[in-house]
Amino acid sequence: MRPRKIFMWIAGAGALIACITIFWLRAHHWKPRSIILQGAVIRSDTDPRKQLPIADAEVTATDGASNANAQSDASGYFKLELGAGVWPNSVITLSVRHPDYQPFDLTIQLRLGQAPNKLYIAALKPISVPASADSHHPRSVVSNVRIRYTVNIQTDTNIGSAAKTFQVVGHGAVPCDHQSPCSPDGHWSASRDSVTLDAGSGNVFRNVRASCIAGPCPFTQIDSSGFAGGGRTITASALDWSSTATFLLEAEVFHDNIDSSERESYPVIFDRTLDFTLPPTQEGVSIEAEINGTPMVFPLGPDLYLSWADCTARSNGEGDKSTVYQCELKPDYRF
Repeated sequence: MRPRKIFMWIAGAGALIACITIFWLRAHHWKPRSIILQGAVIRSDTDPRKQLPIADAEVTATDGASNANAQSDASGYFKLELGAGVWPNSVITLSVRHPDYQPFDLTIQLRLGQAPNKLYIAALKPISVPASADSHHPRSVVSNVRIRYTVNIQTDTNIGSAAKTFQVVGHGAVPCDHQSPCSPDGHWSASRDSVTLDAGSGNVFRNVRASCIAGPCPFTQIDSSGFAGGGRTITASALDWSSTATFLLEAEVFHDNIDSSERESYPVIFDRTLDFTLPPTQEGVSIEAEINGTPMVFPLGPDLYLSWADCTARSNGEGDKSTVYQCELKPDYRF
């Protein structure tokens, strides 16, 4: 009997603990859930200016039961999600791998009742370059670096003006009798007429104005909805609830052009890396530099190829939409 009582006591205690645990988890609204981890992959360096973003790094997270994978973008950013089923007090291992850098592993301990609320920075140490790479011959010197590019700007030129008159024939003070059109107060019968102007191909009207210039102008009303925004074609209409009135439509004519201008800027150089940004309208980017004192021009092109550096480009985000360029010297070169 005694062993049986002990077993029953143990079973009862286990059931009580399970009930208390379930009650506690429900009271704290904790249940298996998905976990989102986000952060950035950068180069490890004591100088913050040399902590460059690392693109195309493989990022993996696992809690032993499920895995999630992501790849860092040009800014080094990554975001991954472990599927539903992650329990409290789980241990997540975050791993980052890149062929040019040493492996990076981070252990994340989930707190009971809380999901991780943190940005994870993976600072990778570069794989050392063999000492013999620089010892056989001197490195070429890159100097006087300048950035050249073309910017296209839309401009307009005032090429003239346009004016046209039109009349709305009225019939004097005639009661409306609920037959449209009527005066705005509904008392008098009205007449309506309009005029349209076309600026021609490649041209637009701007600074449009319409006015009553003759006749009983106090008893007229101009509709500006057809010309308020300008454009190639504009229409002005008028309402008249008295005798005949004359109206004038005027506008300035502009021709749209695309002007290209060449710009020059200078990059910022930290150690073996140069950085520069260009506006969203840039075209034809090239880098001018002297290699061992010889001036040369290097068109950057869509592949961002340079014989003396490895370059990357990324958008600056949703604000100014500029492009951030970053070029790191190859082993046989120095600034």
